Amino acid sequence: MKQSTHRILALDALRGLAVIGIVPMNVIAFSMPPAAYINPRAYGGDGPLETLLWAISFVFVEDKFRALFAMMFGAGVAILLDKASAHPLRGHFARMAALLLIAITHALLLANNDVLRSYAVAGLVLPLVIRWRVRTMLWSAAALMAAQLAFSGYYAAQWLMALGDAAAQSAAEANYGYNPQAIAEAMARSEMGLAERVVHRIGQWQQQLTFVVASLPSTLAAMLAGVALWRSGLLAGEWERARLLRLAAQCAAIALPVLVVLAAWSISSGFDPIVTTANALVWSAPFDLLLGIGWAALAMALFASGGAITQRLGAAGRMALTNYLGTSVVFGSLFASWGLGLYAEVTRAQALLLGLVPVALMLLVSPLWLARFRQGLAEWLWRSLASLKAKPFRR
Repeated sequence: MKQSTHRILALDALRGLAVIGIVPMNVIAFSMPPAAYINPRAYGGDGPLETLLWAISFVFVEDKFRALFAMMFGAGVAILLDKASAHPLRGHFARMAALLLIAITHALLLANNDVLRSYAVAGLVLPLVIRWRVRTMLWSAAALMAAQLAFSGYYAAQWLMALGDAAAQSAAEANYGYNPQAIAEAMARSEMGLAERVVHRIGQWQQQLTFVVASLPSTLAAMLAGVALWRSGLLAGEWERARLLRLAAQCAAIALPVLVVLAAWSISSGFDPIVTTANALVWSAPFDLLLGIGWAALAMALFASGGAITQRLGAAGRMALTNYLGTSVVFGSLFASWGLGLYAEVTRAQALLLGLVPVALMLLVSPLWLARFRQGLAEWLWRSLASLKAKPFRR
């Protein structure tokens, strides 16, 4: 059954929640050396507060909302292909090319952990599967996650077998643990000017390409899940509240115990870099996606009744691309050398508090902006680039 393609407030609000949900991890990426993203001991310490904040993030946030953001992208592609009256594939591939251009620019100027590059590449595959049955898409998403788990799990198992080996521990510590030299190098990079940073990141193109390729299976799996949830009617607002809450509870019942055990394992190991990295990058991945689906179901149940908060989240969701890129501008202004230069100057708690700045701006500015303009600035640029002509902007 083909769903109506008029705007659905709850879906827009869910998209807004997704873009807000990736802020707590992005602020760590902007404010601290890379290893701190997954290991609090790598920078800032592992005291009680730092450990608690890390554990809450690991169990409920890390990669869950990134998966949710990818699900929203997949659902958005399905909606646009449904709406297209002529040459749907030509328009789709033009949008992916334009998005890739925006993503590369974003990665070079602001955020080398940009996820939009993976979205643009994985999005090329979606027209091939967009008409599959819902069950087929869900099983395909599960197969992708299983394949990624089998591949990366093999290497993770090798790491874990090397626990206690001096050479292996030293290498893991250098990359994912507390490494004064790596911290000093990260701080030196943070002092680069904008032009110098662009040149440096261009020189890292192989590393960046590896990052994009490695993220494709999980990104495509999340997109397939998003398309399936749209086709099933969940994201179209067609499911009853009780059914949504039941699915959310089922996803949580499966994912949360595993994630809690993994978090406890990392903590009990003293945030051993091998254990912590394997848990963050490998073993948690399928459960991150599952909990992302649970968040989607719970949010659709809560947002169905509307309300002021849902309206504000909906406005933020309609400007998701602008808000995602705008968050990087805010964080660059706070942490980069061309801004306030707070890189490596804040604790995890302070960084998370600073993460409230772009969230507040999203919720305050998005409704005001949409009252005067048809869409966000980045959305307008994306659509104009894809069509090679300026789209209407003002209302």
